[in-house]
Amino acid sequence: MKHIFVVNPRAGSKDRSTYITEQLKDIPIDAEVYVTQATRDATRFVAERCLQSEGEALRFYACGGDGTLNEVVSGVMESGAQEVAVGCLPYGSGNDYIKNWPSVDFTDIKALVEAPPVKVDVIRLGERYCVNVLNYGFEAEVCRTMSCVRRWPLIGGRIAYVTGIVHCLLHARHNPCRILVDGELWQEGDMLLGSAACGRYVGGGYMCAPRAVLDDGLLEALCIDSLSIPRFAKLIGFYQRGEHLESPEMADVVHYRRGRRVCFEADREFSIVVDGELIAGNHFEAECLPQALNFIVPV
Repeated sequence: MKHIFVVNPRAGSKDRSTYITEQLKDIPIDAEVYVTQATRDATRFVAERCLQSEGEALRFYACGGDGTLNEVVSGVMESGAQEVAVGCLPYGSGNDYIKNWPSVDFTDIKALVEAPPVKVDVIRLGERYCVNVLNYGFEAEVCRTMSCVRRWPLIGGRIAYVTGIVHCLLHARHNPCRILVDGELWQEGDMLLGSAACGRYVGGGYMCAPRAVLDDGLLEALCIDSLSIPRFAKLIGFYQRGEHLESPEMADVVHYRRGRRVCFEADREFSIVVDGELIAGNHFEAECLPQALNFIVPV
């Protein structure tokens, strides 16, 4: 079995490629370290290795944040490989996907390479893939702000999401959209945000989809109506803790349902964020692919 560590040198605060190479010297496995060169390079590399494997068992480890994990998963999905497994060494700033296993230490490389994979759902979005959450509206604009300030002192780093919220509170609370679930119009109008999720967390720990199950073949569709600033200030605490679906104070503005397909569309171009990456368009259809990925979870 070949263990391939795909390292994003720009993830987090420093390049981890040398550290990983040193750690692997003490682990008796057939290992390789690949350092990505540009955006989407991990997807290209992983897809090519899968197609060239000639039946060899492969395990890829995304060494970075949620964006790096998305690229590695996308490479596996694009190749059509069935028996390849994907793991994660969380060296990014958010690492939201692995928060779905709160008691698991994903930083233990030895435990990771020895662990068996579990089957999890994947979201297909046209020719692209998403393993965690895709967001429309406020969350997308927060992501745009975060990408600008994440390396700035004081307002970047771990508080970049908070910086994004403050900025977008003033500039991105009104987002006209139509949301269809399984082909039926579900919500239409002026929205704060919308999302379709396999995982539960975004923004470094905000529990946007608290009822999400990673392997049930369904997406969690969420929509929140446009809010005044005072009501937003009240909502954000519920949203962070995952209590917005249960709160009587938010019942008139929070809408939720489950389905296999969730479509976002509008009459003008807008952006969605897919596992941390912004994509522009005016029509996005997300489809859940049940248990389509072998994801490695340390025991």
